Amino acid sequence: MKRQWAMFAVTLLIGGPLAAADWPQFRGPGGAGISTETGLPTTWSKTDGLRWKVELPKGSRGLSSPVVVGDRIYLSACSGAKGDRLHVLAYALADGKLLWHRQLQATGLTHCHPKTCMAAPTPVADASGVYVLFATADLVAYDQDGTMRWYRSLVGDYPTISNQVGMAASPILYKDLLIVPMDNAGESFLAGIDTRYGQNRWKVERNRVINWTTPVLRTVQGKTELLFQTSGNVTAFDPETGRKLWEFQGEGPSTIPSPTISGERVLLPGRPLVAIEPAKDGAKPSVAWKSVQMQTGYCSPVSYRGKVYAVTSAGVIVCSNESDGKLLWQERVKGPFAASPVIADGLLYAVNEKGVTFVLNIKGDQPELIATNDLADEILATPAVADGALIFRSDTTLYCVGKKK
Repeated sequence: MKRQWAMFAVTLLIGGPLAAADWPQFRGPGGAGISTETGLPTTWSKTDGLRWKVELPKGSRGLSSPVVVGDRIYLSACSGAKGDRLHVLAYALADGKLLWHRQLQATGLTHCHPKTCMAAPTPVADASGVYVLFATADLVAYDQDGTMRWYRSLVGDYPTISNQVGMAASPILYKDLLIVPMDNAGESFLAGIDTRYGQNRWKVERNRVINWTTPVLRTVQGKTELLFQTSGNVTAFDPETGRKLWEFQGEGPSTIPSPTISGERVLLPGRPLVAIEPAKDGAKPSVAWKSVQMQTGYCSPVSYRGKVYAVTSAGVIVCSNESDGKLLWQERVKGPFAASPVIADGLLYAVNEKGVTFVLNIKGDQPELIATNDLADEILATPAVADGALIFRSDTTLYCVGKKK
């Protein structure tokens, strides 16, 4: 257990030091879905228990999660009849004041499934600012005050990029590299882009297959690997160069939820969820265990204090033993769910598509459902956790749930 948390701490440091309150990327530090915050709220409603709420640009949409670095919340959105007006916004964490709002015109296609939109990938941020990828393959970097640092039309660079149902894979940071996943029906690739100039440092060709998963970083014995999952497959790359390190193929890994690091193992969500144990020196990974009970739909699993938690497509929160996958308990709640669960201070938060958040105390052997909180708003994005608060976004509203400052 000590080793697992030490490794988690190392993961948080990848990409530069972050403040305790930071939630800089999809599913927070290291993409783990875990916050070190304590004293978080457990009860609220649309009118009570809010630190603040603000209206988002009229007519806009967004499935991307809010991200937090320092005193700023960054968010993306899209608007227009075709969803081709792209928005990047920064809000003050303390009071929700709009600090800046920038707009771009999309250069890529805007066709997608009605449930999603062009603001589906989650931004990633650090102390210097924010990096935003849209489903149109437009990629932009702003500093913390909203000055554009660089912009790229990836469709302009690679004209065959195409996804008729919508993209959602999010970029992540590794040191001075922006890792950009671009699996699609056209020219597919994974790229390491220089954060200062926006130029490719490396680029790896991928199969032309639509994929919505977000890469994660794994550090073991001082070596960092970049893991990228797709249907029936996960591949590890050297994040410095893009060199392939190892690959796992088998039943389980899907194209929507993202993998999770669990000690020295990797949890590959899908049907079933598969825990693999990567070998050294590029050898084939071994399967530690599989769990049909923990098969997931849209939601990524969370590994926390020796247990693995998942929200199934049927609306059941499932807990299994991290070491062998043995089912420990199940708690039925009301779905459906698009957002992944997050955990902080022994509490699991799971928000369904109707904006109802189920709060479970998971400190004991069995769960205790301690609250059911209804924002009465459609929420498809995974919440952020920062500064003693939970931050939710819908198409119309950004909510900060917590004690007023």
